[in-house]
Formats: sequence, structure tokens, C-alpha cells
Amino acid sequence: MKRVNPQSLAKPSGFSHAVVATGTHVYLAGQTGMAPDGSIVDGGLVPQFRQALANILAALAEAGGHPAQLAQLRIYIVDVPAYKAAAREIGAVWRELAGTEYPAMAGIGVTRLWDDAALVELEGVAVLD
Repeated sequence: MKRVNPQSLAKPSGFSHAVVATGTHVYLAGQTGMAPDGSIVDGGLVPQFRQALANILAALAEAGGHPAQLAQLRIYIVDVPAYKAAAREIGAVWRELAGTEYPAMAGIGVTRLWDDAALVELEGVAVLD
């Protein structure tokens, strides 16, 4: 995959402006901070983001992929100001679990998610080599 970040655009922080990918596409369903027992993890936004990311990466691994193969990620956020306030912590979680190869990303504010206790949901597309 090739990450594209034109110098004519503001330098991205924690995402790529575009990703050029060829290969087998894996469409990753939305994942919340749901633990294996079906409950949403305690502790608020950052622990939920960690669990949601771990969940999406587990699905990707089972499909034969790894984090650097994520081409696109959508982040659905119930409380955008809280997400922005936790951006450093969320970035640290990303780097710990997924590394420093960033997909094209979008953060989307929503009024609620399927599970009322969920604060964030991740959905994405990966391209396997």
C-alpha cells in the first residue's frame, strides 16, 4: 500500500490523506468496546476505543491481515468534544496496538450507537497483499 500525503495539504496527524491499495479487500464490520462476554467495557471513551480497536484488529488477523494493511477506518463518536480531549491517549493506544502506518480515516459524530453504552465504534477496509 502507498500512503499519499500531498504537501499542498496540511500535514496529517494520526491519519493519511489517501491510501492507494491493490489486492484482496477485507471489509471490517463496526466494532464497539464490547468485551468477549458481550458487555461494553468500563472506564469511558479511551478503554472503549482500546477494546474496539483490539476487536477490529482481531477480525483483521483472523482474515489473514495485519494493522498496516488497514486502508480506511471510520470512527463513529457519540461525544466529539470528549474524543478530541482524549486525542493524545487515543493516539497512544493506536500506536501501541496498530503501529504508525495510518489508514485514511474519518471521525463522524453521531447521536447514539446500536448499544446504548457504546461511546465509539470503528469500521474499516483492509487490503491484503
